[in-house]
Amino acid sequence: MSNEEFVQLHAVVDGHVQGVGFRFYVKREAEELNLTGWVRNKYDGRVEVLAEGPRSDLEFFLSRLQRGSGPAYVSEVKVDWNPASEVYKRFNIAPSE
Repeated sequence: MSNEEFVQLHAVVDGHVQGVGFRFYVKREAEELNLTGWVRNKYDGRVEVLAEGPRSDLEFFLSRLQRGSGPAYVSEVKVDWNPASEVYKRFNIAPSE
C-alpha cells in the first residue's frame, strides 16, 4: 500500500435515490475500490454513505455517487471528510435510519 492518506468520507445523497437500486450501486462501486464502510437509506428519502480508504479512491468514489446509477437521479451530495476510524472490515448495506 502507498503512503497515501487513509481517510473517511461521509456523504448524504439527495434526489431520487431510494427504490431504484442506488444502495446496491454504491456497494458495488465501493467494493470495486476495496473501500470499507456502509450505505443506508434515511427515512427522509436520502441515502447516507460512510466509506474509508485512500483519499484518491474516495474522491473517485465520490464522483460515482454524484453521477448516480441508471434510474437514480442525484440532485445534491453533502460531504464531510474525517480521519479514518479503521473499524470497518468490508462495505455493507446497513439498516435504514
